[in-house]
Order: sequence, then structure tokens, then C-alpha cells
Amino acid sequence: MERFAAAASSRGRRLVVGALVTDGAGRIYVQRRSLTRAVFPGCWDLVGGHVEPGEEVVEALARELREETGWSLAEVGPVVEVLDWEAGGVARSEVDFLVTVSGDLARPRLEPDKHSEGRWLAADELGVLLEGRRPDDRWVHDVVARGFGVLRGTWAGGLGSTGRG
Repeated sequence: MERFAAAASSRGRRLVVGALVTDGAGRIYVQRRSLTRAVFPGCWDLVGGHVEPGEEVVEALARELREETGWSLAEVGPVVEVLDWEAGGVARSEVDFLVTVSGDLARPRLEPDKHSEGRWLAADELGVLLEGRRPDDRWVHDVVARGFGVLRGTWAGGLGSTGRG
């Protein structure tokens, strides 16, 4: 997994990790960014954020989950997406993983200054992820749709993978 950090650094990009948290019932957790956020205000998003200097990818995933929801990282599954994007003048490389967590799944502890609400989505509720986004801004929608595809396929017997080869 650390190859993601090396690749981002070699291209002058900040590494970002995203967690597609699944609940074992085929749903994926998303949260709405607060209206005061500089990047993507009011939009639905994944749990995640920047990898800090010296931090390993899995450590960053665990930290972001704890900070944004109060949950603990239980298991890291396959990589769903690797993408480059830029916002606010910062070039980023993002790696999104399917994960499971432990803790009170019914009551995530949201960071009030960062997120206004959270919810569990079923595959037939993907349209909600387009709320507040431009018509050409479908990346969260598309990543979560791919996550549901992975859940229906390779995760049928549990988390058997730790990412791409």
C-alpha cells in the first residue's frame, strides 16, 4: 500500500485516502460536507482525508475514520478507485478502499465543523450523491457505484483482499 504514497510524492501530489465503509448488509456510509467547507461544500463525500507526512496509508485510514466518525478500522478490503484530482490549488492522488469498522454503526460521531450529516446508502439510492454537484461532477457517485459492484462480486464471502496486486 505504501507504493501509493511513493507514486503520489514522485508526481508532486498530496496523497488522500478514502474509506467506503460497508456495514455487512450491503450498504455504504457517506457523509455530507458542511456548507462552510472550502472544497465541495454541502456535497456528499466519503470518509477520508490527507495522509500526513510519515504516516502509513492504513494508519491514515484508521485516523480519518476515528476523527470523522468515532469508528475503528476493522479490516481493509480491496482498492475501489485510484484517481488524481485538484481543488483549491492542491494536486492530489486519492486511493479509495472498501473497509469494515467497529463501533456504534447507528451513531457515527460527526465532526460538526466538517460534516453536517451522515447516512447509510443502499445501491438503489446512489442518486442522492449527485445532490449539490455540477452535472459533470460525478466522481463520488461513480466511486460508490463501483464500491457496490465490488460488494456484489468479490466481497461475497468477506474481505479476502488487501488491494490491487
